[in-house]
Amino acid sequence: MPDQSQHSQGKKRRFWAITAAVVLLAVILARYMTRSVVTVRMAAAGPGELISTVSTNGKVEPIHNFAAYSPRQGTVRAVYVHEGQKVAAGTLLLTLDDSQASSDVASARAAERGAQAQLQALQQGGTRSQQIALAGNIAKTRAARDQAAATLATLQRLQKQGAASASEVANAQQTLAAENSSLQTLLQQQSKSYAPIDLEHAEANLANAKAAYSSSLDVLNRENVRAPFAGTVYSVLVRPTDFVQAGDRLLQMANLREMQIRAYFDEPEIGKLKIGQPVTIVWEAEPGRVWHGHVMRTPTTIVGYGTRNVGEALISVDDANEELLPNTNVTITVTLLDLHNVLLIPREALKLDDDGNYVYQVVNGHLRRTPVKIGSLNLTEVQILSGLSQGDIVALSAPDGSPLRAGLAVRRAE
Repeated sequence: MPDQSQHSQGKKRRFWAITAAVVLLAVILARYMTRSVVTVRMAAAGPGELISTVSTNGKVEPIHNFAAYSPRQGTVRAVYVHEGQKVAAGTLLLTLDDSQASSDVASARAAERGAQAQLQALQQGGTRSQQIALAGNIAKTRAARDQAAATLATLQRLQKQGAASASEVANAQQTLAAENSSLQTLLQQQSKSYAPIDLEHAEANLANAKAAYSSSLDVLNRENVRAPFAGTVYSVLVRPTDFVQAGDRLLQMANLREMQIRAYFDEPEIGKLKIGQPVTIVWEAEPGRVWHGHVMRTPTTIVGYGTRNVGEALISVDDANEELLPNTNVTITVTLLDLHNVLLIPREALKLDDDGNYVYQVVNGHLRRTPVKIGSLNLTEVQILSGLSQGDIVALSAPDGSPLRAGLAVRRAE
């Protein structure tokens, strides 16, 4: 009996051992089978719009701006406009006390006329009294010359008759030569009474006098400020009787229909900018409003702007309509890319190695490496030019981080 009991217990132990081995093998097989099929996220290639933008800050400024500054220290006499007023070209905006400027203009004008008269007198042989005196000297010297010639002729006849000595003839010849020399000097003075350096000096004096007159006239004109073009006065900084220093700003006006924005783009974005790209503009003071424009000038250098390295670009405002004010801070968005009805896949699916761009296409439950040619892209999508067709399925990534490889069996993640 004991032998039968021991035999029965041995059979039971073998049974449970075999059962445990089968279960363990089943578990191992199940785990192996489960691990051989990787769950991945997938997407289908399909048509869509590919849009890429970049946003930054900028400051609004007029294209045609006029700022009036005080040409000298003085008092504001009158202000004829107020902020927000529209004015026509030539409108008198503001006047300063111009009594000193008027006096300076008169003095400068007199100095100019004096310099002009001095130059003319030099070119014409002197003043009227100088010309009369010179003519008298010429007549007197000519008469003396004629008398010396007659005396010489008489002495030469007497010498032939033995009545005059050779020394007397020689002295008469010297006297005639001296009178001829004096007459030639006076005649030259009458025809050209100035040296070239004298003329240059007189001409320089006249040029300086004209410049001084023009400068004083400009100061007088700037003390009576007029609108150089039609526009809107948007800043008036003084009132009547205010005392101002030379260089103080008095007022500003601009054509608010023609505005631009000076925008600042971070260095990595500069290469994406092109002239003519469309731009949208928003201003926090007008929520819900959108203005439009385009890139007018791309950055030409990099500058420090706070903690940023930026390039400065100019953006036109195509529909300002006198609604955007000068010096306001706005946010602009440049559309770098706007493609329609192109074949797209998520950018996450795109891979790159030494052989070029490729994706893992899902074919019959397995991954297949498929080379692709790409076009434009943004942060989330990429345009496929060749290699895939609409509806093709591509693998993105495994939720558990498992690496993807060609030939891997996969199923779609729920």
